[in-house]
Amino acid sequence: MAAEEASEFVDGASRAGRARPPWRSKNVLALGVVSLLTDIASEMIAPLLPLFLTTTLGAGPAALGLVEGVADAIASLVKLWAGAVSDRVKSRKGLVLWGYAIAAGARPLVALAGTAWHVVAIRALDRVGKGLRTAPRDALLAEAVPPETRAAAFGFHRAMDHAGAVLGPLVALFLLTQAGLELRTVFALAVVPGVLSLFVLAWKVREPARAAPVGPRAPLFAPPTPGEWRLLLPIALYTLAAASDLFVVLRVQELLGFEGSLVALPLLWVALHMVKSTSSWLLGRLGDSRGHARTMALGFLALAVACGGLAFASSPEVALAFALVHGVHTGLVEGPQRALVAGHAAAHLRGAAFGRYHLVAGVLALPASAGFGLLWQWGDAASAFLPAAGLALLAAACAARLPAAVKQT
Repeated sequence: MAAEEASEFVDGASRAGRARPPWRSKNVLALGVVSLLTDIASEMIAPLLPLFLTTTLGAGPAALGLVEGVADAIASLVKLWAGAVSDRVKSRKGLVLWGYAIAAGARPLVALAGTAWHVVAIRALDRVGKGLRTAPRDALLAEAVPPETRAAAFGFHRAMDHAGAVLGPLVALFLLTQAGLELRTVFALAVVPGVLSLFVLAWKVREPARAAPVGPRAPLFAPPTPGEWRLLLPIALYTLAAASDLFVVLRVQELLGFEGSLVALPLLWVALHMVKSTSSWLLGRLGDSRGHARTMALGFLALAVACGGLAFASSPEVALAFALVHGVHTGLVEGPQRALVAGHAAAHLRGAAFGRYHLVAGVLALPASAGFGLLWQWGDAASAFLPAAGLALLAAACAARLPAAVKQT
């Protein structure tokens, strides 16, 4: 199976007349650009939604919580369904294209919203698109490279995604402050990178042929295998520990002493995603050489250190240092984690495996962030960051017991 999956890249390298890293295939590069453009479009809107809801629409914090909660819940369920369906249809790319198209068309409609309920509906439709594309896209990425270079491929893709989270707010900030545009106009212009991403996806991504499944057809929502359960356990613990990055930014902002600044929060957010993008690019491939499980466990340990440091930080310099560690841990986790998911599933069931993975991560993200926020509100920053550090340590211990190498399928 590994030889079949790698054949496309060997042929491509021969045609190019020189060797190149096997993970740097045309599909990986194209899907990375698609993710970059899509995240630029998304992040032109998402960081500004709190301001839009409260000042333009007159809604309160509860409305923002409803918007994000509904959106995340819908996305998680659609990811599970779309991943399983992508194993049954001839083209994963078709589902991916539809997912990106729905989101690209829905996102700019926020510009027309007249009430908070309009925003809820639009964000829900946006997340339907995200749910439809995510698991099939990850399966496409896994099938686009040899198994021994999957962590590098996923690391590159996540780096491009985080780069979009850097550029999106900067584009929006420029349009608001330098071009003098209104919020609604900025939201409408988010259609431009969204449409560009569809062009790249349609013309540059080529789906490799898949072998017909052997044996009886698996149920649409088949349960995880025993080996997959062992993998999902540390991932679940990690998701509970890794609450929203917003809390990291708020902790640094708190110690810097400018909680009321409207500029500081987006700039700190941009800085954190710059670190995450760089670490995903530089460290994502480490799992291919050092073992996916081992690298993931190291990332969990880095998260524990970051959370412990942020709990006790008493100066902005110390908080910034541990925020940097928090950003760096991403590069050790995201690529190897997805490579492990791909390796624990047969090729004809890989979409469903990614659907289950994204369901676990999505469902637990909401209670993780809600619980973190409540602990902070009832106590202090340490009351929230220390339990997160403990969960991260437990996740690292579970990950350390996994096989060091990903299965070659």
